[in-house]
Amino acid sequence: MEVLKKPIFIGIAGASGSGKSLLASQLRDSINNEFGEEQVKTINEDCYYRCRDGLSFAERELVNYDHPDAFEHDLLFQHLSQLSAGKSVKIPKYDYSQHNRSKDVTCFEPVEVILLEGILILHHAEVRQLLDLKIFVDVDLDVCLSRRLIRDINERGRTLDSVLEQYHKTVRPMFHEFLEPGKKHADIVVPCGGQNRAAISILENHIKAILTADSCGTECI
Repeated sequence: MEVLKKPIFIGIAGASGSGKSLLASQLRDSINNEFGEEQVKTINEDCYYRCRDGLSFAERELVNYDHPDAFEHDLLFQHLSQLSAGKSVKIPKYDYSQHNRSKDVTCFEPVEVILLEGILILHHAEVRQLLDLKIFVDVDLDVCLSRRLIRDINERGRTLDSVLEQYHKTVRPMFHEFLEPGKKHADIVVPCGGQNRAAISILENHIKAILTADSCGTECI
């Protein structure tokens, strides 16, 4: 599908386990199903975790993955800028079981609306300035921890002890130091994430209005 103008970038930030990925996927699938083609895509900030080939597995386990330095945000900014210019990019893939970037990449073509979701999407100033709409998913940290336990044990090959240790050592402290302050930059704060049907409906209608206006050749944002 040819994109005639800069894609609309919508950033979705929130704590690990807050439901931001669910929110993004529900918005993407709902809009694409209604319009009958892929007009909304998602980019996960986790793809931009730095390559750690120079570290052993044991050393990679000790990295603070909730600190801004864990991400290659300069590469993310570069890719978003290229997408803004209508160019395709090759997005890295991340292997959670190995705590390292995979050798594979994803070829990503620009579309009308791009959802960018991750814990520190609103922290990095250059990335934040490219966003047309900034969303913060606000969920109690105890709820986030329970969700993270289920996800990391069942989907990412982690143990109960390792998840709890990482959470108390880095996840929660980094949330208060780097992630929560990003909330002040949000245009919309969404409690309960992907389970907030009222918020999802409002955001769906907003995206539909963008796409409908674009199809008519009118200015939408």
